[in-house]
Amino acid sequence: MTSPVARGACPRLSEPMQTGDGLLARIVTAGPIPLDQFAALCTSALAHGNGIMEISARGSLQVRGLTPKSAPLFAQAVTLLGLPLCESVPVIASPLRDEPAALIDADALAADLRRAIADMGLQLAPKVSVVVDGGGRLHLDALAADVRLRALDTAAGSMLHVALAGDVDSATPLGLVAEGDAVDAVMNLLAAIAALGPDARGADLLRTPGLGDIRAMLGARLEAACHLPSRPRAAPIALHRLKNGTCALGLGLAFGRIEADTLIELMGIATTSGAVWVRLAPHRALLLGSFGETESGATRNAASRLGFITDARDPRLRIVACPGAPSCASGLIGTRAIAAQVAGHLAATLGIVHISGCTKGCAHPGPAPLTIVGSEHGCGIVRGGTARDTPETFVAVDDLPAALERLTKTCEAVDA
Repeated sequence: MTSPVARGACPRLSEPMQTGDGLLARIVTAGPIPLDQFAALCTSALAHGNGIMEISARGSLQVRGLTPKSAPLFAQAVTLLGLPLCESVPVIASPLRDEPAALIDADALAADLRRAIADMGLQLAPKVSVVVDGGGRLHLDALAADVRLRALDTAAGSMLHVALAGDVDSATPLGLVAEGDAVDAVMNLLAAIAALGPDARGADLLRTPGLGDIRAMLGARLEAACHLPSRPRAAPIALHRLKNGTCALGLGLAFGRIEADTLIELMGIATTSGAVWVRLAPHRALLLGSFGETESGATRNAASRLGFITDARDPRLRIVACPGAPSCASGLIGTRAIAAQVAGHLAATLGIVHISGCTKGCAHPGPAPLTIVGSEHGCGIVRGGTARDTPETFVAVDDLPAALERLTKTCEAVDA
């Protein structure tokens, strides 16, 4: 059996990663981007890459098909645009700063953290990240991070819940700090992680020196806090009302991928409707704003015609698919084509469906109700497991719709 190709550090704008269709550069944005600047970014991706752009599950932008010659030119073009980028440790903030339910300005706190990280010059593992959740409805519970901050409304006012290593369900709570102490708290934790070595992560800090010592490290300003419960799933694909009475429109990318020229066309339509900015969001979404409800409706209809997902009930949202073949050198099946093929055959009872080009399962490392994994024997079917598990059966690509219908009937019979 062919072994999947192992990769090292995360791809960056200055350090793109080799994939099956050329070099891939990942850009972590740090706030809303003016529409004309984002259109210029897409134009550069079209000129220097293969025109395919992606938004990741964490809300990062990926540009595909760069070459050793064109990648530096693309990086230079992006730098000249002066976009708000996170160029070192990813500090991911809630994507809507003007959301009525937000308790703090997560963007401002995230910006303070980025400056502090840059000033300290810590040597951290490439995948170390920080999440700053402002407490609004468009939350970041599902994003795993080495350090998590979440704004809570307490008797003493808004405070930040600090947790280590994981998403909202798996992270270990450390305590509550005042907003003014949050930067120092996070920097102490990152410095402690860096002291463990260049490959250390937040989880390593939980093992050494231990939870009690970590809390002591944060000082007397830390107040006790319990584990936070999960909130209803964040729904970026919707019309979001903002504090000033305007709206932001959330759109989804089918399986996280779109053509650059389609994005350019959307930016023109949104500009005509009065929008001024675009922002990338977790769950492979983008937000456009801000404009009136009528104008947002016109943009939504146009986006639907262009192939964007505009309905939160769209079955494509329940499919998590990696790039697959030929975009990924490890891919054994064309995951995106398969995803489009099976989307209309998914029953609600199946829940999330993970389509993985190989056994690495990059797009969804955890278990899923149904996983379709590429192999030398065709498409392996795994129920209630991961891409690394042994498939219970193999089917040809053309037989997948019929196999899904049989699987759905079997599940319904068991549930009955």
